[in-house]
Amino acid sequence: MKLLICTQAVDSRDSNLGFFHTWIEEFAKHCESVTVICLREGEHSLPQNVQALSLGKEQGKGRVVRVWRFLKYIRASNYDAVFVHMNPEYVLLGGRYWNNRGIKVGLWYAHKSVTWKLKQAVRLLDRVFTVSSSSFQVPTPKLRVLGHGIDTELFRPAMHTESNQLRIITAGRLAESKRLLEMVAVLDVLHARGQKFSFTIAGEAGTPAERAYTELLRAEIAKRPYQANVHLMGAVPHHELADVLRKHDVQFNFGVTGNMDKAGLEALAAGIPLFSTNEHFRELLEPWGLYVGSPNAEVAADALVRFFNRGDQSAIVATLRNKVVAEHSLTTLIPKILKELV
Repeated sequence: MKLLICTQAVDSRDSNLGFFHTWIEEFAKHCESVTVICLREGEHSLPQNVQALSLGKEQGKGRVVRVWRFLKYIRASNYDAVFVHMNPEYVLLGGRYWNNRGIKVGLWYAHKSVTWKLKQAVRLLDRVFTVSSSSFQVPTPKLRVLGHGIDTELFRPAMHTESNQLRIITAGRLAESKRLLEMVAVLDVLHARGQKFSFTIAGEAGTPAERAYTELLRAEIAKRPYQANVHLMGAVPHHELADVLRKHDVQFNFGVTGNMDKAGLEALAAGIPLFSTNEHFRELLEPWGLYVGSPNAEVAADALVRFFNRGDQSAIVATLRNKVVAEHSLTTLIPKILKELV
């Protein structure tokens, strides 16, 4: 198959979108050729059968030029099927052209938000791929629930060093939906109880609202007597994240994003327990005491301490990694997507 991919960024160092570089590599293993149209092109090292075509955002190109380039690229490139990642706008721009030529179009979309663009795009495409039944909110028989695509070779367990404190990490965008202030409230309880800990926040703010939330977070941390134990490390390139995770004992995931957060599954794949209030992790984590249904600080702190007082953490971590590999591995996801686009 000759595949056309439309995505936001081709940049292995992007802290939020760098994972898609690995997706492109995996697609390339199963396709004769892959052409990638991206809004922004950054650092990458892709296989020889992959061509990246930028719409020019990194060059400061405006919307009119970017649309013109997109329409030029989809007409000049050679491909049999189209895979669009998270951006229904691409389907709106190219859908009728692809439909008129009998080219199958699939959209990957995993978010609780529903926009008019998404609704219109569904009418123009052949398949929608998503993580779970709750991560795509437009009713359609075109939907295929396939799970996440986690690079379980990159995110795998390694030697874990011991520490006299509980090393906690959270990873992802610094957004209100991630409930970072609720995490700080749990730290307040742990500190009051005399628990030694460190807290690492890996990620960056990408929008004005997220930057405002980050400043609020910094101000709250500055008021804490344990502020020296909290580290906002900023953006972490995706290919370096696994090493960062493995230096910690547990990852917090309190998000309300509408699906199982990819960052949480990456932690589990890397052999790091995931402690979550995200209801979409309930079935996976509740049997092991790693899920609480509310971000109540006292309840969460109790559950966290109870887990680390168990004697079977290693077996639990191994079981959870095996489930991620079986249900969310990138190597099994990509063939499923391509099979639907034949």
